[in-house]
Amino acid sequence: MKQYDFTLKFALAQPDADPDSCVDALMREDCDDALIGIGKPGRIALNFIREAHSAEEAVMSALAAVKRAIPGSRFIEATPDFVGITDIANLLGFSRQNMRKTLAKSGPDFPPPVHDGHRPIWHLEPVLSWFAKKQSRAIDPALLDISRVNMYCNYAKERGLLDRDVPEDFKRAVA
Repeated sequence: MKQYDFTLKFALAQPDADPDSCVDALMREDCDDALIGIGKPGRIALNFIREAHSAEEAVMSALAAVKRAIPGSRFIEATPDFVGITDIANLLGFSRQNMRKTLAKSGPDFPPPVHDGHRPIWHLEPVLSWFAKKQSRAIDPALLDISRVNMYCNYAKERGLLDRDVPEDFKRAVA
């Protein structure tokens, strides 16, 4: 068994729902391994440190537990997944400037961003895989696995669960 660190964000079916009752329900439904954030009205975020045989098992069991605890909640996002230059640099232990130099030197070989604006955003998994293959950087296998699973979850949500390349388990969990 490995430990996986990830965050799941949800919109509550009723924005004025009592946060304390949500927290109580989550504790009864196997979410006692999560730090629960209820700062924004109508939203809830759960930072899990979950032991499981795989990243997929960790995320799927957490998604299912939240759906049981808070019926009607709507999945918003799984992290880590979407990252900017600073996030990448921090995760890999080097400066933002070094990350910019790496981007400039790698050119089109670097994974394309999912948003290429003033501040580009990437999916974390292709970036980590690129650094492992092209730069021979040691990447934590648990981080690589959880970023891949979170990318699938976010992709399934954005695609409206219609894409056949997304595993059926993810489609059901984020519905």
